[in-house]
Amino acid sequence: MSTTKNYSPIEDYGLIGNLNTTALVSKQGSIDFMPFSRFDSPTVFGALLDKEKGGFFSIEVKDGEVNHKQLYLPDTAVLLTRYHTKDGIAELTDFMPLAEEEKRLVLVRKLKIIKGKHTFRIEINPQFNYGKNGFTAENENGVLVVKSKGEERSAFQLHSELNFNIENNLIWAEVELESKDELNIALVADEESDNRAKTKSLEYYAEKSFEKTVRFWRNWINKSTYSGRWQDVVNRSAITLKLLSSGKYGSTVAAATFGLPELIGGERNWDYRFTWIRDAAFTMYSFLQLGYTEEARRFISWIQQRSLEIESASDLKLMYRVDGSTDLREIQLKHLEGYKKSAPVRIGNGAFSQFQLDIYGELVDTIYIYNKNAEPISYEFWKSLMKFIDFVGENWKEKDRGIWEVRDDKREFLISKVMSWVALDRGILIAEDRSFPAPLERWRKTRNEIFNDVFNNFWSEKRKAFVQYRGGDTLDASALLIPLVRMLSPKEPRWISTLRAIEEELVTDSLVYRYKLEDGGSDGFSGEEGTFSMCSFWYIECLAKSGEMDKAILYFEKMLGYANHVGLYSEQISLKGELLGNFPQAFTHLGLISAAHQLRMLMAQNNMLKGTGRIN
Repeated sequence: MSTTKNYSPIEDYGLIGNLNTTALVSKQGSIDFMPFSRFDSPTVFGALLDKEKGGFFSIEVKDGEVNHKQLYLPDTAVLLTRYHTKDGIAELTDFMPLAEEEKRLVLVRKLKIIKGKHTFRIEINPQFNYGKNGFTAENENGVLVVKSKGEERSAFQLHSELNFNIENNLIWAEVELESKDELNIALVADEESDNRAKTKSLEYYAEKSFEKTVRFWRNWINKSTYSGRWQDVVNRSAITLKLLSSGKYGSTVAAATFGLPELIGGERNWDYRFTWIRDAAFTMYSFLQLGYTEEARRFISWIQQRSLEIESASDLKLMYRVDGSTDLREIQLKHLEGYKKSAPVRIGNGAFSQFQLDIYGELVDTIYIYNKNAEPISYEFWKSLMKFIDFVGENWKEKDRGIWEVRDDKREFLISKVMSWVALDRGILIAEDRSFPAPLERWRKTRNEIFNDVFNNFWSEKRKAFVQYRGGDTLDASALLIPLVRMLSPKEPRWISTLRAIEEELVTDSLVYRYKLEDGGSDGFSGEEGTFSMCSFWYIECLAKSGEMDKAILYFEKMLGYANHVGLYSEQISLKGELLGNFPQAFTHLGLISAAHQLRMLMAQNNMLKGTGRIN
């Protein structure tokens, strides 16, 4: 390999996608991560997880010092990477035409010289099946067809004006371009061994697909009902959530990647390319806040199908593949060294079979909001939903793994009780609103029992706060959800005391840790982790609801400074300011949207109270 690959910081990447898969493009113009050709498929480019074995697709200026800049075309998922040298400027445009139109994966890379003369080196190192399989390549009718050496049939066509060389497990070419020259490369999934993308000139195809892609994203973002302050960052988060949504199935994935560490060199390296019931429910809540009822409708249809497939509510899985299947066996890819040698690299997720009570509350809450603000749910769906609510009523006292998916002992977690209360409360509200048949008296009695249990038995006089689990002393940032789901008023004395305790122990300015273990405590993992960005946005909402608007706005705008150069967030942030964990993460972006929405509403109310009627 002629190019020496190094690990770029996680924050140095932009995301592109086609509502079926995604790719990460570095500030240097290298695609270092791309599942082929669905979110949860094996990667063909995975240098992000092993710089030698993972595979990549790079476009670089060959000689001289280069200053790289990267940005999105506003209100789109089209990514621009600029190369600035002493001789001029070149610009690389990366995008994926929407899968709805193409029916298969197409990656388009358009290189244009703005000024000067440049020599570029293009290197493509495909490593199919998570880097296990090499490739073969041959020219067929003027198109380079690249195939996996493995048993599983995987292949793509490479369309370009270039004549590529193939040597040393590398496809490469060098080309000299000058002002106004353009070079187009299209990678097309070779699913049917034809050359349909070649029916018209590559230049024509690249330009027309660019126009269609830009038009799609701008038309989509124009449907958002959010306006005013922070509109640009809310739009970017909305586009990111859309990129993590399946156009075919209506489900969403928790993050684009797998295996990225929560601590460099640590073992907390998980696969997040699946549909968590919890994460997807929160995502639909964010879409509904922005007026995207179609996305919520498609997820409701997806979850209704899951409910019809199971006999008992206990059979509902914590997570699924995007198509609703449940083969999520956790496997370690021992041949990959991991990002900056952070092994193990895992695919699949062993937590899929865990018992977590909170998912029922998050699901019922989302359906309640959908029924109230989008369109009425059907009676058939209500009957399916009732079995989930009844299940919570019968099992809310059970121990579980909690919202953070601990892998040591089961416990009675605070947030599991809170979300059990939500499941019953929202079920009651749906039934009352629609006059649906329901055992309301029994549900109300159980809801009240849960409330009293939380208020009295999860309160620690020692900590003056609600604690993570029954009988413990650990504080947990998930308690920030208590006023957000309206279980307690944000002015409730015990809640205010809990907020102050969380600030004292878990908050560093605007950064918030999930929890800190007691001496000798365990969550089933070794090593520390960074601050959890979603918790920061929960904290900001809590501040706003409790009347500390100036502080909430200050911390929200500080959190905006922790996004990367194109407005993306991973799961966590280290105290050094590094992005950690899988990237970009839906939870963080939906947390940002919810906080921005809450702040905007409260600012409007405050301005109306002042008689200004002005929304900043």
